[in-house]
Amino acid sequence: MAKGGSLSDGVVKKIILSYTYVAIWIFLSFTVIVYNKYILDRKLYNWPFPISLTMIHMSFCSAMAVLLIKVFRLVDPVPISREVYLSGVVPIGALYSLSLWFSNSAYIFLSVSFIQMLKALMPVAVYSIGVLLRKDPFKGETMANMISISVGVAIAAYGEAKFNAWGVTLQLSAVAFEATRLKLIEVLLKSKGIDFNPITSLYYVAPCCLVFLSVPWIFVEYPVLRGDF
Repeated sequence: MAKGGSLSDGVVKKIILSYTYVAIWIFLSFTVIVYNKYILDRKLYNWPFPISLTMIHMSFCSAMAVLLIKVFRLVDPVPISREVYLSGVVPIGALYSLSLWFSNSAYIFLSVSFIQMLKALMPVAVYSIGVLLRKDPFKGETMANMISISVGVAIAAYGEAKFNAWGVTLQLSAVAFEATRLKLIEVLLKSKGIDFNPITSLYYVAPCCLVFLSVPWIFVEYPVLRGDF
């Protein structure tokens, strides 16, 4: 800190850069959400194939991760054994595929604003699963906060004009799968000293997720898509 308690130029630049990254992330995240809604909504683009859309997403992520790690070598790979991959990465990939599939499916039935409201239950789910897995200690004050969040979401759901029970079930299931995935990363990988950065995480998880998604896609969406073409 400089004289008079003012921040140094280096610190100010880091703060500005951090907020810039956050702003870009928020903008891109919002754009992807709205675009997914546009594609999947039957009243808009009318392409209600969430598994196919998720598989396209995972294919792109897998390809980009391979290029960045294997071709351009911009990111160092994290070597893992076959045993760790099967016992750690595969379950996480399975949960990730279910989370993405159900979350994208919810866009067919619910509005974007209502889905974002339901996603507010993520801290509740993560904490509850952490307590069940004995990774987080149970605290009365924390649980009271979780209950207050749940009540707020329930009130919002009760007042939703375009409430759809199946859409809510899909989104809540996606939240549960995602929360379980986040805790399993801590249990199955970080406990063994394995810490993936975002690129290496996609490098290992995205192809696994793609394989899992291909199973329901063959039986649910492929016959319909084949008929369309």
